[in-house]
Amino acid sequence: MPESSHHIDVPRSLYPMIVAAFVAVFLISNVLATKGVAIGPLITDGAFFLFPAAYVLGDILAECYGFVAARRAILTGFVVTIFAIISFWIAIWLPEAPFYEGQGAFEAVLGLVPRIVLASLSGYLLGQLLNSWVLVKIKAITGEGSLWARLIGSTIVGEFGDTLLFCLIAAPVIGISTWGQTANYVVVGFVWKVAIEVLMLPITYAAIRWVKRHERTPR
Repeated sequence: MPESSHHIDVPRSLYPMIVAAFVAVFLISNVLATKGVAIGPLITDGAFFLFPAAYVLGDILAECYGFVAARRAILTGFVVTIFAIISFWIAIWLPEAPFYEGQGAFEAVLGLVPRIVLASLSGYLLGQLLNSWVLVKIKAITGEGSLWARLIGSTIVGEFGDTLLFCLIAAPVIGISTWGQTANYVVVGFVWKVAIEVLMLPITYAAIRWVKRHERTPR
């Protein structure tokens, strides 16, 4: 008689889906950030509207699952992004077919400059780890109360570290050449990201409550 088949049970947790969304946001942001954007006198990059979502998801991970689980998600995003960048470079290096006319555009979009990669990965690691660490440390002091304090406090610390490191490394690559423009880039990016996260606090609150309720429900 053939042995009966077995499968490994998959826990009904939201954690893998949140990690997937977290990694996807960071990966897409890396491509968008290669474009310099000027909106009136404000200087930023093409990922300015999306990247704050990574911090909202990072807050949910740290608040609901703890620092170790958040760090695992951050490192997963780091490894996946490195794999994607290597894949982009290999695809660019491969000889194009005679009928393919988009090589130049393909290289322009996906040919991430090593300095941009360094800036993005360095800022991401520093900012996200600071964000998660500060949130968990504040929670150890406040307990389950004062969620707003740890969300805003961790965002300010994490976003400042991330934005400052990324902008200082990446600014010359996207065409920012003066200290004034660099300061503008840093301040605008930092204020924008923090402001967006503050405006999204009701959504973050609701998402955290929903995740905690879902994970605590007996299944």
